[in-house]
Amino acid sequence: MAAWEVSGFREVRELGSGGQGRVVLAVHEESGAPVAIKYLPAQAGEEDRDRFRHEARMLGRVGSPHVARLYRLVESERGTAIVMEAVNGASLKEVLSHHGRLEPEAALTVLKGSLLGLAAAHAVGVVHRDYKPANVIVPADGRSKLIDFGIATPAGTASGAGTPYYMAPEQWRNEPASPATDVYAATCVFYECIAGRRPYPAADRMALMAQHATAPVPVDDVPEPLRPLVVRGMAKNAAERPPGAAAFVDELEQAARAAYGADWEDRGVRTLAATAVTLAALFPLVAAGLAAPAGAGLVGAATGAGAAAGAGGATGAGAAGTAAGVGGVAGAGGAGTAGAGGAGTGLLAGTGAKVATALAVTAAVAAGGVVYTVQNDDPPAAPPVVNVAATTRTHSANLPDINLVVQGAEYAVVSGLPDRAAQQRINQALRAPVDQAVADYRAHWQEVRPDLAAGGGPVGPPMRLNIKVSYGQRGPRLLSVRYMIENPVYAGGGISPRVKSVNVDLTRGRILTPADIFTPAALADDAALLSRRVPPPPPLGDGQVDCPFTPISGLRLIGGVAATGPMFASDRLVFTFRQREQCAGDRTREIPYPQLADLLKPEVLRLAQGR
Repeated sequence: MAAWEVSGFREVRELGSGGQGRVVLAVHEESGAPVAIKYLPAQAGEEDRDRFRHEARMLGRVGSPHVARLYRLVESERGTAIVMEAVNGASLKEVLSHHGRLEPEAALTVLKGSLLGLAAAHAVGVVHRDYKPANVIVPADGRSKLIDFGIATPAGTASGAGTPYYMAPEQWRNEPASPATDVYAATCVFYECIAGRRPYPAADRMALMAQHATAPVPVDDVPEPLRPLVVRGMAKNAAERPPGAAAFVDELEQAARAAYGADWEDRGVRTLAATAVTLAALFPLVAAGLAAPAGAGLVGAATGAGAAAGAGGATGAGAAGTAAGVGGVAGAGGAGTAGAGGAGTGLLAGTGAKVATALAVTAAVAAGGVVYTVQNDDPPAAPPVVNVAATTRTHSANLPDINLVVQGAEYAVVSGLPDRAAQQRINQALRAPVDQAVADYRAHWQEVRPDLAAGGGPVGPPMRLNIKVSYGQRGPRLLSVRYMIENPVYAGGGISPRVKSVNVDLTRGRILTPADIFTPAALADDAALLSRRVPPPPPLGDGQVDCPFTPISGLRLIGGVAATGPMFASDRLVFTFRQREQCAGDRTREIPYPQLADLLKPEVLRLAQGR
């Protein structure tokens, strides 16, 4: 009997198989997008099916460009399958096998990308527990992705599952896993990238356990400026490590900038991309003829000028104990596993952006079974392109009742949206900063007018309101506008600066709020984490008056006097910081999307990057 296939997908080639099932590269028939599908055999028992469902739940909680995405879980009488993003690249295991070790900037780039993926998992309470080179994929653009959440677990779950070479001491003791557990494993892999060997080489399981538990952290083969990172990340006591991946990213960036300069990551990405391109023949989409071979496209990516060959991709080569399919059999009970399920109990894994904690947002009866879907359950075709025009208009008014003149205040207007109601709603939001500035001044006037009247003198010449507009992305999918507002005040004839951004998802006709843009973790504790990632610029001052910029975490909400967040440029977010009255001035912080990927909602990040 022919093997069961998920309806709507055409199998291209098998990537690998093992005792846990098989993984295939397939094409979504409607959109043509490549996917990876992991099939559980029909004869699998209920325990195996539960494991499959568990993996999908863990995948579905996580959303990050550094983690392969989940599209759907399908259950049928003939079998169970997980459909996920295919990542066209080579596993870090293959990279290290062919090249031995990486230059420090490239190793730091791998670690940072992996930590951003882990941070997205940690933000929703998921611990990966099996971070290892086979579960990190390096595509031709040098931006690594994390795969295989087969033994991932909610934080606090006790288990000895994992891959022994990278297991934290608490895993060996079957103690609860925490984000610091993943930090330990990631640091072990970082050491391997730098040194060309694992930190603890013992082949005997008991000796390996003793080394992870008590042996000094090895640093002799690590460059001096990076040794504190390794010592912190591999601390025997989990409480002495960074508490999670996001915190470790902050420490990594500080160490990397101090050791290798502000452009360390650009060099690291280029080096890593060039390294990956040498293995392009192993890339699953290339091998299947679905993407260009190593050539102009891949070389362009390696130099930072081109995109990764082929949309999506599949995962890297498998671990020992599986049919070594390039493309992502990452374990399936491979050699050297520990605990229930062993290393990489999942074959190949990805993650989805919008799955509820119970996984299914909707359940639709399909031929032969039930399909649990996420909101964007299939490989999404490109969002509809809207032929929209964004232009600048001005508003002028003489308001003698509040002694205010508005002369040429700028605001944005869109036209061309097919949904007229949505267009009207968007234009109201784009005009709102002007109306709000007038309302703010009116409130100010009502506050100061009694004092002015009591003085008996004239109120003076009319005050003037100034508003200038600048644009980030201007369509077709995203419109991002920044308003620089200078509201007059009577005290000394100064101004009260304001910055306001308006971001519009043109594909859905909706205004994006900070909660739509950032993850709950980014905005928690008065946006403390976001403030650390986007620190205020150095103070402005004239030598007599100190004029520091207020950090984002001091604003209560993102926006207001000191900073606005954010404006979407083509490849980065732009935060504008301003100061009050006598300290009036503005500075910007421009942060590339990858550096904030774990703090951004995945659907917004895809929108901003045109994916």
